[in-house]
Amino acid sequence: MAISEFDLIRQFFTRPPQREYTQLSVGDDCALLDVPAGYQLAITTDTMVEGVHFFADVNPEHLGHKLLAVNLSDLASMGAEPIAISLALTLPKIDEPWLAEFSRGLFALAERYKVDLIGGDTTSGALTLSIQAMGLVPIGEALKRSTAQVGDLIYMTGCLGDGGLGLKIKQGFISENNEVSLQHFNCPQPRVSEGLFLRDIANACIDISDGLLADLGHILARSGVGAEIDYHALPLSKAVLHYIEETGDWQMPLSAGDDYELCFTIAADKAALLEGGDYHCIGLITEQTQLSVTYNQQAFSFKQGGFEHFSR
Repeated sequence: MAISEFDLIRQFFTRPPQREYTQLSVGDDCALLDVPAGYQLAITTDTMVEGVHFFADVNPEHLGHKLLAVNLSDLASMGAEPIAISLALTLPKIDEPWLAEFSRGLFALAERYKVDLIGGDTTSGALTLSIQAMGLVPIGEALKRSTAQVGDLIYMTGCLGDGGLGLKIKQGFISENNEVSLQHFNCPQPRVSEGLFLRDIANACIDISDGLLADLGHILARSGVGAEIDYHALPLSKAVLHYIEETGDWQMPLSAGDDYELCFTIAADKAALLEGGDYHCIGLITEQTQLSVTYNQQAFSFKQGGFEHFSR
């Protein structure tokens, strides 16, 4: 006999609060959160739909992790400390083993950052998963897209292109090291601690979810500036370099999504503060409002665009 909606919530998605800010959690019409004096609440929402954002054969534990990770990545890009989430599940049926694995992946990451699940909704329909994530940031200190300055250096965390390569592997490309790129694609690691660190020193920031050029393009558009990227300064893994060598597709790391690294700008006199961390200088903010990439000593201009759900 299938369990009820409320039994589903109690069995798989009810946990004791980990944060002092959570005054009322799952079980009422609304949750109640305290926002301490001097802070603002940063809020983001992401939805994942089967067949659009993930394959039907996805590991449910990986899916639970990734659904939360992409939201924590948004908070990280604003320099916000994650504190709570709400979860909306649309399910074609109640599959208890699937829900057990999904919730295990979700809560393993939530517990790492002491994030409380404080409410949500469950409905019947095509598999669709949504999280609204909330974080705290001191008033006036949130990192934004609109505050890049001419002369800033452009940096990013981690490596570029592994998420996109993981997708290509899922679609049939044979790589020398499938596991590394598939791990990046299936279980991205949000740069929460880096976002908190950068809050005090970066000028502008965004997470790389739709591709470096598209996401950096958002910073350029909002800040009214341009950028020059040195392709050969991009941090590329051996797997991505192998893909480029095999296919000649050198633009893939620039346009592929699913990396969930941070791209940010910083004044040149603060760059020394990044030494010893997983940060890589990849370019420069310019006055001319265009985006160019230098590859093999040749400059290429790119439009500021990326993946759009309703593009034709």
